[in-house]
Amino acid sequence: MKKLNEVWAASNARFEAQLAKRYAGHGEPQEKLFEAMDYSLLAGGKRLRPFLVYQFCVACGGRTEDADPAALAIEMVHTYSLIHDDLPAMDNDDYRRGRLTNHKVYGEAMAILAGDGLLTDAFSLLASAELPPERIAACVRVLSQNAGPWGMVAGQVLDMLSEERRLTEQEVLDIQTRKTGALIRAACEMGVVCAGGSTEQRDAARRYADGVGLAFQIRDDILDVIGQAETLGKAVGVDTQKNTFVRLFGIEACQERIKTETEAACATLNCFKHAEILVDLAEYLTKRDH
Repeated sequence: MKKLNEVWAASNARFEAQLAKRYAGHGEPQEKLFEAMDYSLLAGGKRLRPFLVYQFCVACGGRTEDADPAALAIEMVHTYSLIHDDLPAMDNDDYRRGRLTNHKVYGEAMAILAGDGLLTDAFSLLASAELPPERIAACVRVLSQNAGPWGMVAGQVLDMLSEERRLTEQEVLDIQTRKTGALIRAACEMGVVCAGGSTEQRDAARRYADGVGLAFQIRDDILDVIGQAETLGKAVGVDTQKNTFVRLFGIEACQERIKTETEAACATLNCFKHAEILVDLAEYLTKRDH
């Protein structure tokens, strides 16, 4: 895992430097909006989705710089979703990544607008990428499909509608593969697109994402039960009454499911030249404590 940690650290350093430039020092009259956007955008975190974009691009033999716009765009969309998720009308959370949520600092109206700004600007950034037009169009299509009413937003809606009843395994799967899994799927596939990868590689990237995304969410559900708030940077025990795999099957069965999904994800990577980091990443995510 040492190489994974080194590659991830180098990737994050590159990514954070670019992210910090996006809204800094423009001197526009809406500076307060940029401040609210940056408050959440620059709050750190694992940066898993940008890392997946970069690593799938590299795995196809592509250049890291070709993946920059997609990496930035997906983190902007992810951050918008977190800002809106934390609002009183949604999850009503006070803390995210160890500090006050956006609406607790800037108010609900500004938090909504900050999320709106990040979502919209993500597609502006993608549309301006220095890539062949067909790759830009493919990235826009992949991100919009996975972020919108057939992807992440669908998962949020299903989650909201399920709060008053106990769900079946399929219904929980329907939520998780959309709410968390969709953006992970978008990250993996966009990495392939940025490198000009094949149809076979795009399909493999989606299948890897489905396995890793589900394992990632189940691990999150486990950490909500056994994790420490100081390590996670947010409250724990908040999902005990929600429809999760842990609630359905218990921790031991969930740990087995994580192992199965991770093995299935890694088995999809044979069509890539440089997939060692992706294998290490999948295995790391099964054991993480934050």
